Amino acid sequence: MKTFSRLTIFLLGILLFSCDGLFQYNPNQILLEDDEKNLNIENIEKIKRLPVKDTLRFILMGDTQRWYDETLKFVESANKQRDIDFVLHAGDISDFGITKELEWINDIMQKLRYPYLTVIGNHDIVANGSDAYVRMFGPLNYSFVYGDYKFIFINTNSLEYGLDGSTPDVPWLKAQLATNPDKKQTIVIGHVPPFDADFDKKLEKDYTATLAADPNLKFTLYGHQHAFKEGEFYNDGVHYYLTTSMGGRGYLVLTSWRGGYKVERVEF
Repeated sequence: MKTFSRLTIFLLGILLFSCDGLFQYNPNQILLEDDEKNLNIENIEKIKRLPVKDTLRFILMGDTQRWYDETLKFVESANKQRDIDFVLHAGDISDFGITKELEWINDIMQKLRYPYLTVIGNHDIVANGSDAYVRMFGPLNYSFVYGDYKFIFINTNSLEYGLDGSTPDVPWLKAQLATNPDKKQTIVIGHVPPFDADFDKKLEKDYTATLAADPNLKFTLYGHQHAFKEGEFYNDGVHYYLTTSMGGRGYLVLTSWRGGYKVERVEF
């Protein structure tokens, strides 16, 4: 019996340490290729190299989650649009915050003819998803300037932080809106809209008032509710637009110019 036990241990050792990949995969591992890191920064540089035009035209889509086939269909549809500058992903790239999910969606989105940027969604924070997101895409809050516009991406997933008053980071948002010496038209992108139950109610008034106080704000964009919605929800002059999920097989095309804009719903 003692010999059998030693033999069993020896064989288990061979299985665990000698076989390539056997029992070695951990779904929470964050293993990325070099070309899968800092994608938002990389794509911002691509956008900045685009010719600046009087009219900006971009796509808002989101909530890819486990809808891989539908996301492929989205890419096919988006690639048929004319004069698109870039694509904004409104969050929930993944369903369970697993790195492989982010990689699978990125593989599909790489088939776009345009650069794409992301904001983090609540599902992307599950487990160690926020770490994977940061390594793959970059900071949870960031901004960039292109032409006559300043785009501000902010983490609005309050529930995942225990509604503790930290998320969204309203002081950071105020600083970003204030740092606009050339009076660029500002567009704020989040995942959870402030009128959603998952948004910290203690921060809702400060967040929405901050947007309303910015004279340069053009509109603000979100996903999360898996439905198209639009409106001036706080009667303060701020227009909110939500895109549907990939499961809903739709997205928005936004065309913007100094003094006006147009929003179109596309179903595929």
